[in-house]
Amino acid sequence: MDEKNTINLTARITSCLQTILELEPDLERLRLGSALIKEFKVLKSFLTKLDQINLDEEDVLRIETATENFLQELRTPLSLVQPDRHKPHTLQ
Repeated sequence: MDEKNTINLTARITSCLQTILELEPDLERLRLGSALIKEFKVLKSFLTKLDQINLDEEDVLRIETATENFLQELRTPLSLVQPDRHKPHTLQ
């Protein structure tokens, strides 16, 4: 895999993770959020190690799809926390 493609895949994964991590303050206010908060440490750790991971297009597509699904599932709970602030991000 060439360096340019690797940088692109890394940037796409980074975008997904940062999008999710931006939700941390709002998720802390939700009752269901407490279960997710401990996973934020894992995501933050993963984010710092991205340059050490071999990525391929299929993996990135799966992560993008999972991120989009996660954001869709959070649409209603987050709208209750901050009605105008959270309209789920879309990828691509």
